[in-house]
Formats: sequence, C-alpha cells, structure tokens
Amino acid sequence: MAQLSTEVPGDERGTLLSFVQAQRTGLRETVLGLTEEQAASRPSASELSLSGLLKHAAECEQNWVFLARQQPNPQSRTRETYTESFRLVGDETVPSVLAFWDEVVAETEAFIATVPSLDDTFPLPEAPWFPKDGKVSMRWMLLHLVEEFARHAGHADIIRESLDGTKAMG
Repeated sequence: MAQLSTEVPGDERGTLLSFVQAQRTGLRETVLGLTEEQAASRPSASELSLSGLLKHAAECEQNWVFLARQQPNPQSRTRETYTESFRLVGDETVPSVLAFWDEVVAETEAFIATVPSLDDTFPLPEAPWFPKDGKVSMRWMLLHLVEEFARHAGHADIIRESLDGTKAMG
C-alpha cells in the first residue's frame, strides 16, 4: 500500500497531495483483513462492493491524470464497459487492484511535481454534469480527487460495517 511520507511538504502541492492520500488511505483500509469474497460482496441495498470501489477509485484517479495531461487514456471505459469499473473481472484481485492503484499514485505525484503551476488548466470531459467547454485547474483536480475518494470512503465504511461490524472511526 502506498504510504504517506512522514515529512509532508508545507507548500500547497504537498498539502493537497497529503489530503488526497488521506482519503485514499481511508478507502483502501476498508478491505484490510477481508477475503476476496467478502471484499466483492454487496451486503447493502447498493450494488457497490469494497473491491469494486477500490478499482473505481484507482481508475478514476488515472483518468483524471490523463485528462490533465491532455492525453487519451488507453484504458478508458466506454458506456458498455463502465460498470466493469465497479467490480473485479477476470483474474483481478484486491492485491492486483491495490498494486495498480500504487502505480497510479506514483504517476499522479510525479505529474503534479512537474506541473509549472496549480493554476494551469485543462478542458473538462463532455458530460451532462460538467459545463460545456469547461476548464479546471490542477488544484481543482486534486480537490476533486479528495471529494471523490471521501465520498467513496463513506460508502466503503457502510459496506464494511455491514459485513462484520468494523467501524472506521472506532
């Protein structure tokens, strides 16, 4: 699992990356001590599973970095394959998804380190929930990742508590 450095840079980039990492960790820790079957189960009214949330979050982060680089993501989902981003398929396992996410984390951190300014912008993808021809900054992207991971960490907390009573904060 990717570990947050004990020395967090006090600048804005370091601060934002540490908040992103804190939310990643909250999501990732929900699978600790579970079997593959438990991590893939859906014990609530939702179709979400812990392993599916991990995969979705990793793919989401990767996609945002490709968007910010203004490069096509070769692993981008289509409408037909979108639901596969929320469940493990084929030979995917929790450890393989976590290893993939570790690679994505390294890419994100390396990319943000090379961006000249967090004010640099890139176009938003076409989606009904984004403004037409909208642009966002690198700062917005990092804050969006905090929001995305925090939302799904909340989902994951409910799923984990439904599985075995484990609570994130107690």
